[in-house]
Amino acid sequence: MPRLAAVSESDAQDKVAQTYARIREMLGCDAVPAMFLAYGRVPAFLQDFYMNFKKFAYADGALDAASKATIALAVSSINRCGPWCDFFIDRCRGLGLAEAHIADTLAVAATCQMYNVFFKFRGLSGSEVFAGMGVGLRAHTFANTSLGEKLTELVNIAVSDINGCQPCTAGHVQRVRELGVSDEAILETVQCAATMSAGAAFLNAAGD
Repeated sequence: MPRLAAVSESDAQDKVAQTYARIREMLGCDAVPAMFLAYGRVPAFLQDFYMNFKKFAYADGALDAASKATIALAVSSINRCGPWCDFFIDRCRGLGLAEAHIADTLAVAATCQMYNVFFKFRGLSGSEVFAGMGVGLRAHTFANTSLGEKLTELVNIAVSDINGCQPCTAGHVQRVRELGVSDEAILETVQCAATMSAGAAFLNAAGD
């Protein structure tokens, strides 16, 4: 049972009803997805999320829609938000991305999280002893992905930022710049990650 009751389309009024109509138009669907109905309980959040979602996680911009869907799926998985994972898996498929691409996205995000845990420990331990020790973790996933190096690095930036791993974030930013990705695309990656982290946090707290 949900902790916070959703606002159905039939019960929506004023700004919530207007935003629901815009969501249907954006997605080209007859019914508003359940995630947005949960946000309808707080009209200001619903409107903010819709506008951020459309600009940073859905429509083409500095990044194309397929790249954004990939990053948003990775972020949804790291935030353990099943409904948004389902949405973006369907979105990736609708954009013509292969099943291998979807699976690799989840694997890259998980592998990045593994590295984030390790490198955050080095900083949090308060000891120089561990700084000189090798990582010792296998990460062939990064080099054997169907995402391509640029998109893999953007996913790594999003995940590392969410996990608060400074050395990982800085390293991936440096690498993706070396690959020729614009600062605008890097910023949009973080804006996408921020948007979907907010959406996942609200939805996870509101309950199914």
